Amino acid sequence: MKAMADVCVSPIGVGVSVSQYVVECQKIFQSMDLDINMHAYGTNIEGEWDEVMEAIKRCHETLHEMGAPRIGTTIRLGTRTDREQSINDKIESVNNQLGQ
Repeated sequence: MKAMADVCVSPIGVGVSVSQYVVECQKIFQSMDLDINMHAYGTNIEGEWDEVMEAIKRCHETLHEMGAPRIGTTIRLGTRTDREQSINDKIESVNNQLGQ
């Protein structure tokens, strides 16, 4: 089953800057050949359900290995079975309605 997720992985107890942790998660998403789009407060991920969940799990494992004692992750997740739709399809539909 295909899934679209908006994921924000937040290491806790590592100081103010978390960019090195974001970099490692992005590397994981890329290595798993998922369709991703990083934004200011997270990453949109598109792929098969199990692969998306595995990528998030690997992020947690890697960040803990890097020394993050705690991690809080927010996930907004969507699936549909009536037709195929990508993240770009959803954005394009709204942009078309906006006349862009």
